[in-house]
Amino acid sequence: MPTEICPAQCRAARGLLDWSQEELAQAAGLSRSTVRDFEAGRHELQRASATLLVQTLVGAGVLLLGPTEAGLGQGVRLVRPAE
Repeated sequence: MPTEICPAQCRAARGLLDWSQEELAQAAGLSRSTVRDFEAGRHELQRASATLLVQTLVGAGVLLLGPTEAGLGQGVRLVRPAE
């Protein structure tokens, strides 16, 4: 499982799942301001917060693509329908 995520991946993953920042924050056990500020590029996530965010998105069916996996840069893919 990947342990890193960039702000654009987070926004894209939420879009694929049709989740708001609040829904993602609640599912990951984080504050909405943590998600909002990370996605806006205001700060990096602490390692524990990044792990929670990644685990939540992966558990919901999002595949996080690293910069070399698709040859196109970082990305996301929905691997199963959102519930």
